[in-house]
Amino acid sequence: MLQNPLENKSVLITGGTGSFGKKFVEKALTLNAKKVIVFSRDELKQYEMKKEFGEDSRLRYFIGDVRDKERLYRAFDGVDFVIHAAAMKHVEACEYNPFEAVKTNINGAQNVIEAAIDCGVEKVIALSTDKAAAPVNLYGATKLASDKLFIAANSYASGKKTKFSVVRYGNVVGSRGSVVPFFQSIRHTGVLTVTDERMTRFWITLDQGVQFVIDNLGRMCGGELFVPKIPSMKILDLAEAIGPECEIEVVGIRPGEKLHEMMITVDDARHTVEYEDYYVIAPEFSWWTSEKIEGETVPEGFEYNSATNDRWLSVADLREIIERQ
Repeated sequence: MLQNPLENKSVLITGGTGSFGKKFVEKALTLNAKKVIVFSRDELKQYEMKKEFGEDSRLRYFIGDVRDKERLYRAFDGVDFVIHAAAMKHVEACEYNPFEAVKTNINGAQNVIEAAIDCGVEKVIALSTDKAAAPVNLYGATKLASDKLFIAANSYASGKKTKFSVVRYGNVVGSRGSVVPFFQSIRHTGVLTVTDERMTRFWITLDQGVQFVIDNLGRMCGGELFVPKIPSMKILDLAEAIGPECEIEVVGIRPGEKLHEMMITVDDARHTVEYEDYYVIAPEFSWWTSEKIEGETVPEGFEYNSATNDRWLSVADLREIIERQ
């Protein structure tokens, strides 16, 4: 049983008004964090979050943008842990606004790294995505660059106490902009649109994603990229779970979209180890030693792909998960 890493700690979450941020704040307060700082750029969402959470002397709200390094320096003062969840995440928006995606997802990552080191933050976990493994769209490419920056930041911080790790996982059930609320919003029309009938995706609940991040705060040494073992689902099974009475309209794959997602490539597998419920992609640095992680080496040629996964959700499983959200 892992110990509670948030006990009496001051923790800040960038992008803290998003679906992940709100669930993380809820859990952090339950786990007796000393202070929880919500850092985001949308004052309306912060106002709504304040009403939702009510008065709690441990909760703080900072207006700011990860593009603004000076604001990060002020926000990180006295903070023990940083969870970096702020990002431009919408695939089509990133394709159409590439420079904006770079400013937030790459330049913003660098700002978080430098502010964390200079302010003496103990640990930083950056949230990644399956789209960062063998990326085909700009969103995935910027998150791959971000992942590389955070892993390399452990060398950059040499001699300082700050440690950096990354957590990568797939689609989150019910998060803003995900396919579940989209299907639910158009179910009344009698038609559900899918881009390709063969499509598969990794699937994780919001609560599982948050708990995985908290667990890795406790176990990280700095430099790891953590990947949970989670099930895959077929897009047609999801459509059946939400709108069994609906017709399916195939509209074609959108720009930057994959048929199947991947979280560990064959090349990354050469330095990946396996545990019961997760994988760790170890950094390829001279200072990293195998003693830091004790998992089993994955077999030659291994890749973690949503189409070849050994864990799958059925229509009944999907309905049960969606009803619990």
